Amino acid sequence: MYPPRSDKGKATRRVKKRRLRKSWVLLNLFLVTMIVMLLSYYWLTQDTQSAQPLDSSTNTSTELPPTADSPNLDTGSSPKETEKVQPITKDETKETTKDETTKETETVKLESPKDSEIIKEHKLSEEPKETGKPVESNDPNKIVANADTILNFHFAGDMIFSGKVEGKLKQEGYDYPFKYVADLFQKDDLTIANLETPVTTAGVGATNKQYVFKSSPKALDALKKAGMDAVGLANNHILDQGIPGLLDTLKHLEESKLQYAGAGKNADEAYAPEYFTRQGVKIALVAVSRVVPDTDWFALKGRPGVASAYDPTAALQSIATARNNADIVIVMAHWGAERALIPNVNQTQLAHKFVDAGADLVIGSHPHVLQGLEQYKGKWIAYSTGNFIFTKSATPSTWKTAVFATTCTPKGDCKIKLIPFHAEIGQPVPMSDEEGQQLFKEIQALSIGGVTINKDGTVVKPKS
Repeated sequence: MYPPRSDKGKATRRVKKRRLRKSWVLLNLFLVTMIVMLLSYYWLTQDTQSAQPLDSSTNTSTELPPTADSPNLDTGSSPKETEKVQPITKDETKETTKDETTKETETVKLESPKDSEIIKEHKLSEEPKETGKPVESNDPNKIVANADTILNFHFAGDMIFSGKVEGKLKQEGYDYPFKYVADLFQKDDLTIANLETPVTTAGVGATNKQYVFKSSPKALDALKKAGMDAVGLANNHILDQGIPGLLDTLKHLEESKLQYAGAGKNADEAYAPEYFTRQGVKIALVAVSRVVPDTDWFALKGRPGVASAYDPTAALQSIATARNNADIVIVMAHWGAERALIPNVNQTQLAHKFVDAGADLVIGSHPHVLQGLEQYKGKWIAYSTGNFIFTKSATPSTWKTAVFATTCTPKGDCKIKLIPFHAEIGQPVPMSDEEGQQLFKEIQALSIGGVTINKDGTVVKPKS
């Protein structure tokens, strides 16, 4: 027996309602899915854009992202992200009188009350500080350099005072590294090297690096006593002990009356030129790095860190500022690939940009080996100064180094002479004449554009 027609109609309507509700549910699910997919696509594309190399316009080769130190392997790649910064100049009132191990942090964390106190002590400011005003030409106290003035500078490579080097120093004394170079450095106008380590009793060691350094502040007084005037801090180890370690390093440098460039309490300080006056000649030092483990290391408006050259805009502006305020402009660049004897395309392109912006001398570091020289538009580029006070690896090419003795006129016309050394553990030791001649031949063969090196180590520009 069939159900009444009215009951049959009700059943049909119920079926239709269920189908309609099901359709609406499916439609809503579809719309929600589409919205989620669109949002995901948006964020993914944003991340991809931010991960592009910062100076891809100048990069002519395929690059891989940087890895943790191998040690400190630089592939010429950029970190994950960037934020552009604008440089200003440092305060000129600073003193100018010359007289292996754990792993590296991707993000800098303050992990102890002691760390927080160190940061508080340094009074980090987001406001740029007043800096670097040029000396007025009518200043009655200004010493005017004689046109015949010749200034003597010395440049050296990477320095650390930890690990095996620290063991040697504890055994021999902190003056040990300078036995054969102090006489050179104490008698010149300016000596500068790359400080490849935080010098601190503070901080927490980085955890995502193979090699993390931490050196005793005792090393700085020995540096100053040996005739060192300034150090470059723009490198891939200066934040090995985090922000507290960096700030403590800055404090100890200032206490030891050692000037510095390339890192600071904020971007303005990190990028700012450091100034010196010698024999009435004003000299500017700018230091930047294209080897940085993570963008967390970049100095920003309100964050301590290093001056980066992945995007060279801020570095070039700083060099231009130095050019306007100084007679001689020196740029220290941390760049290239470790143990590579030939500079890569990023090095050569950046070096030329630095000269175009106003550099009179470009002094490179990071490869831990000596690389060749180039003269570009009349200005000398030393692509890598090698190790100076360092430990010893299994690679023989890292055992050779040199002090780059440089003479400059007040107009920035400079000449370079190489003084050859063996890079022993914690101490550069002079080479024999025969060994030195062999080194000169090797460096000449690596140099660019017909540069020659005479038997006395004098670097000769290419013939026109």
